[in-house]
Amino acid sequence: MFTKRGQKVLAAVLLSVMLLTTACATKAPSRFDQVQQESTQKKSGQAVVKDATQGSKLNAFFPSGGDGYNRVYTQEKKGFSEANLKKGDKVVAQLAISDTSSTPAAASKFANSSKKIGGYPAVELGKTQTSVLVNKYQVKVISKDPSFTASDRAAWIERFNLSGLAKLK
Repeated sequence: MFTKRGQKVLAAVLLSVMLLTTACATKAPSRFDQVQQESTQKKSGQAVVKDATQGSKLNAFFPSGGDGYNRVYTQEKKGFSEANLKKGDKVVAQLAISDTSSTPAAASKFANSSKKIGGYPAVELGKTQTSVLVNKYQVKVISKDPSFTASDRAAWIERFNLSGLAKLK
């Protein structure tokens, strides 16, 4: 009926038609596709509020190094800026300023604080973190080395330009 050559041509044509029809078929969206589309279109519930302060503006209020310490910025984004405090090659602490307008719960922990650093309400979180609230900004120092004590953290918080930060809108 068909010659060998005819069979090969017919097989090639059928294979091409099959590939073409399956490649052009539309795939039904999965349940994940729909959720992804909804979450990217939604503006509420995003991690950072629209009017949060840019991290680059917060950098101006960090203390400079000195006394054998170097400040090295590690992260900057809308509503947050962070730097490592190094002594030699060792990171001894992490310094951060965050805009709490995106995270009101972060500011609420200062409501019952009786401790003050630099005139601002302060809290100790565990044995490694000390924070103050300056208007809507949380200034935090986290010990990364056991030699960096709570009194060191308080002293470094006072080295931030807290009065300048208080004027930032």
